[in-house]
Amino acid sequence: MSDHDDTTKVWELIDKIGFCMLATHNGSDIRSRPMSAYTKRDDGSVYFLTDVASHKDEEVARHPNVCLAFADTKGQKYVSVSGTAEVLNDRELIREIWAFPAKAWWEGPDDPSIRILKVNPEFAEYWDSPGTVISYIKMAAAAVSSSKPDMGENEKVSL
Repeated sequence: MSDHDDTTKVWELIDKIGFCMLATHNGSDIRSRPMSAYTKRDDGSVYFLTDVASHKDEEVARHPNVCLAFADTKGQKYVSVSGTAEVLNDRELIREIWAFPAKAWWEGPDDPSIRILKVNPEFAEYWDSPGTVISYIKMAAAAVSSSKPDMGENEKVSL
């Protein structure tokens, strides 16, 4: 695949999977938590709604390098994204990416405690296998024949 196709594939997988584990560094440990991603390909960023009082915001302010791990285990599709993050108080963008599930944490998009966590991806790696059943069949066939199975696409992509 060309670099353009690989970049497109990364964004398509991120959009399709939608949820990820956001890993931040707190100075001594790496912490991950599930987050709902909103992408804007035109500016090449991944956005999250977050709360001004959350620890991840403090961690990002001190250590902006983060990792996003997207996983569709049933479809055997995975994306790991490394980049830098920043916390924004962009009220217009908050209203733009607001979705009903956010109501579990806030009353509405005008809640003053909502912030945007913006991740600027720098590097990604993806794995796109044909699915669980086919993958198991390929692994079993490889084990019997002592060969390596073709488990689908795996590419490293600079973003």
